[in-house]
Amino acid sequence: MIAAIGFVALVGAAGFRATPGALVEPLQQEFGWSSGTIGLAMSVNLALYGVTAPFAAALMERFGVRKVTAGAMTLIALGSGLTVFMTSAWQLVLLWGVLVGLGAGSISLGFVATIGTRWFVKRQGLVTGILSAGGATGSLIFLPLVASLTETSGGWRTAAIVVSLVALSTVPLVLLFFREHPADLGIPPYGGDEIVPPAPATGSAARLAVDGLKAAAKTKPFWLLAVGFAICGATTNGLVATHFIPAAHDHGMPTVTAAGLLAMIGIFDLIGTILSGWLSDRVDSRILLAVYYVLRGLSLLVLPSLFSEEISGPMIIFVIFYGMDFIATVPPTVALCREHFGMSAGIVFGWVFACHQLGAAFAATAAGLTRDSFGDYAPAWYVAGVLSVGAALLSMRIKKAPVESTPEAPAVEERLPEEAHS
Repeated sequence: MIAAIGFVALVGAAGFRATPGALVEPLQQEFGWSSGTIGLAMSVNLALYGVTAPFAAALMERFGVRKVTAGAMTLIALGSGLTVFMTSAWQLVLLWGVLVGLGAGSISLGFVATIGTRWFVKRQGLVTGILSAGGATGSLIFLPLVASLTETSGGWRTAAIVVSLVALSTVPLVLLFFREHPADLGIPPYGGDEIVPPAPATGSAARLAVDGLKAAAKTKPFWLLAVGFAICGATTNGLVATHFIPAAHDHGMPTVTAAGLLAMIGIFDLIGTILSGWLSDRVDSRILLAVYYVLRGLSLLVLPSLFSEEISGPMIIFVIFYGMDFIATVPPTVALCREHFGMSAGIVFGWVFACHQLGAAFAATAAGLTRDSFGDYAPAWYVAGVLSVGAALLSMRIKKAPVESTPEAPAVEERLPEEAHS
């Protein structure tokens, strides 16, 4: 039940993150803003989305998941709703970038890691995959709705209001039905044998997050995961999720059609990420990451040759192939954080995810500037493909932690005793 509520909340939070790709063209037509300007707003959004994640995970430890999640959804709804009144580019950066970035960052993959670590002993990989898919798939499935609404009489403003209401509707669900720990219900975690009362919340949330980073940053696995995940963010949220629709439109494809293709990526992402979660319970996570990154790199290298006015067979193959791989990297990355950092995985993964979003932020702006400079997105796709292969090499350099003990975990747990026993 907790996993189901978390899934719904993640889908709702993903709604507004679906709008930028579908609204690039309408905003350019109404306000005359360049791709670089809109890309800057998205970069601020993606950067804050990532940097907020580790502090949000610590806030959840300090004040509870329900309060933080409800506040985050309210911020997303506010940022989305107020866009209907904007008249200049700085307002776009403030609303899309700051408000929605902070809100979305507070209920992101750190939220996923927190639920998986607290509530599940068995099936952690599978549940992590399902929840991860909720966020990514939700953002992509919203795209056809957003694209269709932009072509109605209300235009993009109607789409922004609808997404705002969707995000706001999840707040009562979280407040009424979500619980913080299995012990609150008198049960052990799924697959566990003992009911362990959570330690009292003490200390500063910011201190928890910073101390978690200091301890993890002393280890090589953290940096290999962080850099690899930065490339992951650049090649998914930063590039494809933000620029696929305008890139397809450059080749004559209607916006709604391109949005439909991106939504199909979301559907196959749901399948691929759940399958990846299942596999991460059974297969070496380092090997899984390497395979995922190589396959993604190959798909991005051929993408520029697939764009056309109509949907072709090869483009459908790309959508299926890339969709299965879109965020399949999340379950094995969470598994490696758990393997090397124990119960501190939630906060540590929050920092790894921050790197993911910083990579996405860089790619969102860089791809927009590439389009402005060359009149084509092709160079961005090629660079992303090469970087993905590099991420595969980094993943294979992560050493497998000893089964009997993980040397990195005690360092984190020594600094974060309440986190370690929660």
